[in-house]
Amino acid sequence: MGLSPSIYKDLEKILGKEYLTVKKEELLCYSYDATGQSYLPDAVIFPETEAQVADIFKLASAKKFFVVPRGSGSGMTGGAIPVAGGVVLVTSRMNRIIEIDEENFIARVEPGVIVSEIHKAVEAKGLFYPPDPASSSVCTIGGNVGECAGGPRAVKYGVTRDYVLGLRAVIPSGQIIETGVATAKGVAGYDLTRLIVGSEGTLALVTQITLKLLPKPAAVKTMAVFFDSMDKAAQTVSKVMKQATIPRCVEYLDEACINLVRKFLSFELPEGIRALLILELDGTWDQVEREAEQIKKFCYGAGAQKVLVAEDEKAAQQLWEARRALSPVLYKIAPNKINEDIVVPISKIPRMVEITREIQRTSGLTVVSFGHAGDGNIHCNIMYDKKDAAQTQKAEQAVDDLFAATLKLGGTITGEHGVGITKSKYLPLEIGSTELEIMKGIKKVFDPDTILNPGKIFL
Repeated sequence: MGLSPSIYKDLEKILGKEYLTVKKEELLCYSYDATGQSYLPDAVIFPETEAQVADIFKLASAKKFFVVPRGSGSGMTGGAIPVAGGVVLVTSRMNRIIEIDEENFIARVEPGVIVSEIHKAVEAKGLFYPPDPASSSVCTIGGNVGECAGGPRAVKYGVTRDYVLGLRAVIPSGQIIETGVATAKGVAGYDLTRLIVGSEGTLALVTQITLKLLPKPAAVKTMAVFFDSMDKAAQTVSKVMKQATIPRCVEYLDEACINLVRKFLSFELPEGIRALLILELDGTWDQVEREAEQIKKFCYGAGAQKVLVAEDEKAAQQLWEARRALSPVLYKIAPNKINEDIVVPISKIPRMVEITREIQRTSGLTVVSFGHAGDGNIHCNIMYDKKDAAQTQKAEQAVDDLFAATLKLGGTITGEHGVGITKSKYLPLEIGSTELEIMKGIKKVFDPDTILNPGKIFL
């Protein structure tokens, strides 16, 4: 499509000159996300209000240029990359926490608010917003809504869609729509809120989000459980989830991960450790103390070598820092990685762990796995050097094998990261042709001229 000089002038009128950039060095900063793939936009814009977004979309529909929404650019599947050029619309100035309603347990926020800021703001009032992606210190709530982000606490509390009651959004025509409710229940009409949540910025640009909040748990207890084999750890996860006590987090790290994060731990690891589980409980003080003892006994009975209970908040945070540090420190193994977020039924976790080891043996590449084991969401990282053609080919084959095995076990190819551009060719393996046509039809209703975030999800 490209942008004409008149379009730049119109955008300047809407935003002001200081909130539009066409400098190449600045365009480069918004050309990529966590995938490492890069496509240069024609311009980058920074609206502050819903009215500005509406005017931008009206202009885009009239002049036929693309608009690509972007939060912090921390996505793992290329959802915010301008693959066809056009304008990248950055939501960083739309960053207000509009309201925290303590009586009705809701918050209203704009899409550019950093998720950890929401956590801090609501917890200061004795409330709780459970979704907690590993990138919560940098990712935006708008990005979380677009991808339906999860996080470690999803095993007990669910994912982003479970806490979005309603939305205000602008559709590509420039019309402003309002979906959902601000009440605990509401079933009037089709659920457009849930349709937009997880749509990866392809249907509408969200301008305001109504979030459901919970009372903040009085107590939290964090535990580290060490095993001498990945099989024992995986089997323990399946058994733990059958117990009456449901941890709010059940994370696992394989041996390669443990070796990478040793320096983040304040204690010596037992010898011969091959797997680590991080479990977290919450509730009343009496409840978590009692449940921690039950879990401790259970894990020892399941073959754990050692169980450590964090004595205080600082010790607990050290454990979580080790977990959050994993993604960046993986690059010590190889310069590039393919990070897949598969999900399998909980009972299939042990078999999936075996399969990742088989893929490592077959490919000759290092395959590192960790993730939200409590809900079967496993992050498989295939480490390679993309400058080496043979390694690249092996890595791509490893992804093919991983997805084929995941689907055979009754799983899904993405639990949190979305489809974007990196998984679009695999989508037909999971979703039938009729269902895909329905999805494409929905996109057409919202965006008949394919103005918004083109080239994503569907081939």
